Amino acid sequence: MSLATPVSVQKLQTALHAKAKEASGYRFYALYDKMYRKDVLAFAYQCCRANGGAAGADGQTFEDIEAYGLERWLDELAQELKSRTYRPLPVRRVYIPKPDGRQQRPLGVPAIRDRVAQTAAVLVLEPIFEADLQPEQYAYRRDRSALAAVRQVHKLINTGYGEVVDADLSSYFDNLPHAELLKSVARRVVDGAMLHLIKMWLEAAVEETDERGHKHRSTRNRDEGRGSPQGSPLSPLLSNLYMRRFVLGWKQLGHEQRLKARIVNYADDLVMCCRGRGEQALATMRDMMQRLRLTVNESKTRVCKLPEEKFDFLGYTFGRCYSPQTGRAYLGTTPSQQRVQRICATISQATRRSQTQRDVETIVVRLNRLIIGWANYFCLGPVSKAYRAVERHTRRRLRQWLCAKHKVPGAGTARYPDDVLHEEFGLVRLAQRTASFPWATP
Repeated sequence: MSLATPVSVQKLQTALHAKAKEASGYRFYALYDKMYRKDVLAFAYQCCRANGGAAGADGQTFEDIEAYGLERWLDELAQELKSRTYRPLPVRRVYIPKPDGRQQRPLGVPAIRDRVAQTAAVLVLEPIFEADLQPEQYAYRRDRSALAAVRQVHKLINTGYGEVVDADLSSYFDNLPHAELLKSVARRVVDGAMLHLIKMWLEAAVEETDERGHKHRSTRNRDEGRGSPQGSPLSPLLSNLYMRRFVLGWKQLGHEQRLKARIVNYADDLVMCCRGRGEQALATMRDMMQRLRLTVNESKTRVCKLPEEKFDFLGYTFGRCYSPQTGRAYLGTTPSQQRVQRICATISQATRRSQTQRDVETIVVRLNRLIIGWANYFCLGPVSKAYRAVERHTRRRLRQWLCAKHKVPGAGTARYPDDVLHEEFGLVRLAQRTASFPWATP
């Protein structure tokens, strides 16, 4: 459930956005004091609380803060910001598996006090920079989404853009150059205190715990002058702001018209849909990224020529599909095999034997939440095959879990047939959901 923004914060954001929209060259000089306003900090805390998340390097949890006294805690944070004695704590680094399962993605977990302060900064800065972000950028923005980006790519490949540059940037967040990034911020913000605060967050130390439980701190971001930790509230805004340089430059330098190449961007995911000049677009993109001090992952970047080839973007596979009714070929989307495998792995994890002490209602509620959430995103194109695969896997895993819990020998299909799983235990039927999505069929 999304939080309702307080009226006073809405008024502030509306005024900032209106001014930014009205005057594209206007530079804001009095923003820092808006950050530690009581209503802004209180709402920033609510946002962080709703997002949850683990404690940072200081070990402080939301429960600790509320036991201490939330209003008192916020007043102390506001005083630190106001007196300019605030200093960010080291960012705790954790690793999560990447989709390929072979690598791990580093995530930064700032302390809650730093998350709240960053969220307060985002509440003030986002309305300003939203006025400047390009329509090709779909990530972390109101009224835009990954599904909207998928629809835009689908529209382009069906209107003559038959060559697609499937681009991959190596460690985009870790390579954001601080000097150039701060120039992008300073183009709109001349408040020195705000700029100094952003620089401190970018240069914050990173703390890791090794296998023996020993903690190590690194100042790599400060030493190398690059990187913004994924997981911090400010990183999405900064990543969009820096990617704007590429998207805007692509259009202003005339490459969009000259190469007939349209960009669709979501965070560090990027495709360029072209009308027949994909190799030239790739070479030009590579040169621009080098100038922006970003690295193209050559092993994962290619030109895909439709309809003979396929490519993946935001969890969907784009390419030739066939109508099950007529056999007609068309360019469409399906949930990627990788994403089907990923949700199946998540379902397996939720129904492992160590969970047999839980009651069946809890397990089914969790499974339903997982697969409904997955299906709400994967609802474009012919999804029935993927839905059936996920549904079969979910039934099999739930049946195995029930047999383990109740010590039923064998596969359990006689005692727990499909109808019992769906009608008695309440497991949702994904295959029936396609009727509610008019775009889910060819």
